[in-house]
Amino acid sequence: MHPILICQFYPSEGAGYFADVLTAQQIPWQMLRVDLGDPIPADTTQMSALVMMGGPMSVNDDLPWIPPLLALIQQAQALQLPIFGHCLGGQLIAKALGARVISNPVKEIGWGNVTPMDNPQALRYFGTDNVEVFHWHGETFDLPEKATLLISSPYCANQAFSLDNTLAMQCHIEMTSDMVHNWCITDSDYLNAAIDSPAVQAADVMQKDLDNKIAQLHRVADRVYQQWLRPLLTSPNLNR
Repeated sequence: MHPILICQFYPSEGAGYFADVLTAQQIPWQMLRVDLGDPIPADTTQMSALVMMGGPMSVNDDLPWIPPLLALIQQAQALQLPIFGHCLGGQLIAKALGARVISNPVKEIGWGNVTPMDNPQALRYFGTDNVEVFHWHGETFDLPEKATLLISSPYCANQAFSLDNTLAMQCHIEMTSDMVHNWCITDSDYLNAAIDSPAVQAADVMQKDLDNKIAQLHRVADRVYQQWLRPLLTSPNLNR
């Protein structure tokens, strides 16, 4: 089985809990450090799936790695390889599949509930009850053609969508306690500039009772990741 290729775009936004899930199940994975200049592969022949993490940049920025990565996403989607995007990664998927990425009406930073939609895909990934997830974004995506909306929040309608074996999320389920602490320090200017937003929490608020919140988030992540991994682990065409 070829490794899952994980793209990291910013030093503090690594694979987090997602890497823990893969390692625990002995699923091979490889980190592509785009932030350190690793080149984007020209094709998908050496990967079984494509995963993208978050970052402070916009998919609409003029960055040299964005066009080849969009092309790689399009190729992976055409071949029905599993694709997963976290925040910026979800926005990259949306843009690669022809949807707009635009400013959200307000920034969302900190903990907040999302509501699953009433459709089979949302039930598969999230169940029927509201769940609390972590947010850190100022942009959002439209839905690509034929995509299914999975969850929504009061301040950001499009929090996640699926299309075939592709899952794109605006929110973060990969967080660890260390990541939350680190982001509050390394991205404090962004947080402080948006503190008056109704969807932004102060650093001390989002870090209160953090271990319990992270444990609850990991239960959500376990369900989402396992459902996304299922075709990868059961399809003979993907276990190359």
